[in-house]
Amino acid sequence: MLYIELSDTELVDLLKSGNRAAFTEIFNRYQALLYIFAYKKVGDREEAKDLIHELFLTFWEKRAQLNICGGLPAYLFTILKNRMFDLYKHKKVSQRYLESFQTYLDTEQNATDYLVRHNELSSLIEKEIAGLPHKMREVFELSRKTNLSRKEIAAELNLSEQTVKSHMHHALKILKAKLGPMVIFVL
Repeated sequence: MLYIELSDTELVDLLKSGNRAAFTEIFNRYQALLYIFAYKKVGDREEAKDLIHELFLTFWEKRAQLNICGGLPAYLFTILKNRMFDLYKHKKVSQRYLESFQTYLDTEQNATDYLVRHNELSSLIEKEIAGLPHKMREVFELSRKTNLSRKEIAAELNLSEQTVKSHMHHALKILKAKLGPMVIFVL
């Protein structure tokens, strides 16, 4: 069967029954257009890629419940727009949170309260760092506490620079997921 010759409706029908090749054809047909649209709106290549991947992941996961009215392209673009609205809303909330936290830091008069909060936050961050896998934690701590370069860390731990970079990326991703957007601000 040549999936490229099938209509969108036929592909969606096959997709609903779990046909991976139909999903792949839909992905190949629309991912570039969706990416261009997302990139123009969000202005960040990685965010645009993430939006498209999340869209198609959800599309696959909910394939059995699909109810497409108005054509597949319109359906996919609507899902993408909703994801972008969610992203903007999340960014706006995060920005407000960071701004209010900065205002708090700028205006807080009670040094004791500040120190208590700071110590609690530091303790929470240290606990989450301690929970990282052993090598990842070693790489992360060397990077953040000794300010060694990737190359120096790689040499010290007998790892490749790419492995060090990968460990740092995954450590920050894990910490961001556990501690929220404030982790980037603090770390």
